[in-house]
Amino acid sequence: MEWEAILRYAHISPRKARLVADLVRGMPAGAAMGMLSFTPKKAAGIIKKVLQSALANASQSSGVDEDKLFVSRITVDEGPTAKRWSPRAMGRATRIRKRTSHICVALEEK
Repeated sequence: MEWEAILRYAHISPRKARLVADLVRGMPAGAAMGMLSFTPKKAAGIIKKVLQSALANASQSSGVDEDKLFVSRITVDEGPTAKRWSPRAMGRATRIRKRTSHICVALEEK
């Protein structure tokens, strides 16, 4: 069986979050939590909270051994982009894109 947790509209660009997601894909859940604890990126804290939520979802099911859970699927999709304007020289303006992400972590039992 598969248990998942989804975080929508996270305020981080998908490109930055995918770097951290690639580190823990396919790892056992306990090892992934340890890896995320010591990864010095903003996305590591965000993905760690989603992983904790997926572990909590799995622990609600009866007969699940948390030591046998592993990260079967982790995806970082692009969310809506907020568009802002910044003034530049000679009366011009530059668009600033504030990107968001949808992060999905799925756990399976071996």
